[in-house]
Amino acid sequence: MDGQAPGSPQGPWGPGGQAPPPEQGLPGCYRHPDRETGISCTRCERPICPECMVDASVGFHCPDCARGPSGGARLAPPAWQPRTLAGGVVSADPRLVTKILIGINLVFFLVQFAVGDRFTERFELIGQAYVPGLGSVEGIAEGQWYRLLTAMFLHGSVMHIAFNMLSLWWLGGPLETALGRARYLALYFCSGLAGSALSYLIAEPNQPSLGASGAIFGLFGATAALVRRLNADMRPVVVLLAINLVFTFSPGFNIAWQAHIGGLVAGVLIGYAMLHAPRERRAAVQYGACALVLVAVVVLTLVRTAQLT
Repeated sequence: MDGQAPGSPQGPWGPGGQAPPPEQGLPGCYRHPDRETGISCTRCERPICPECMVDASVGFHCPDCARGPSGGARLAPPAWQPRTLAGGVVSADPRLVTKILIGINLVFFLVQFAVGDRFTERFELIGQAYVPGLGSVEGIAEGQWYRLLTAMFLHGSVMHIAFNMLSLWWLGGPLETALGRARYLALYFCSGLAGSALSYLIAEPNQPSLGASGAIFGLFGATAALVRRLNADMRPVVVLLAINLVFTFSPGFNIAWQAHIGGLVAGVLIGYAMLHAPRERRAAVQYGACALVLVAVVVLTLVRTAQLT
């Protein structure tokens, strides 16, 4: 008859008759404990999340090991530098570019206030129209392509610039931190130019428009991509975006909705490309998306110019 050998009791759970230890989840990143990860530093073996991973010749290093004396000697620059979620270089002041953009917008607004309408009429976005203050036919169709860019830094009132700059501060800071300075700048300008191009294409040629709203809506789109990338709650972003879109299409506010939609679409596309690009060809995908948006801007501008001339 089969039986248990003396001194080796067998139970329903295995040797010793004891249940195995319960399953445990993945450890949390040593810098972000709320983020579970299965990756660890090949040098100190601490768990690290994707945001903290630094490429090494073998595996990944944590930021602390990568910055260390031996880490700097063994890793080829600039791979040893800590990287943002999108692969950018981590900077000491993650909001520096956002502060500079706000400063530029404020300087332009002060110049508008000091010089008067003549300055605004010279640099606002207008397709093609006779401008009495300048005494000539002005517009992008007349070869003034710079208006696609300069209009992004002009505002029509204190309320207009205050709302846009608050939005830039709230949205820009987290995005600059996640993307890095170069990618953040590319997102901002590509979104703003996309908004200007769509406004030029669809709006009446004699209808002037101005403001940073196209770029701001691009930041909205990229913020949605960032929240998605972090698997965070999308509802606050959706609600805030919906409120802004209601104002955009409300007839009483006289808003250039074309710039908002153009910037939003560009921001979603670029933001998704930057935050979901595969690591092995990340830069090519990220800046390739920016290049495609710029190509679309040029094509839309050429088409509209041909229509008007």
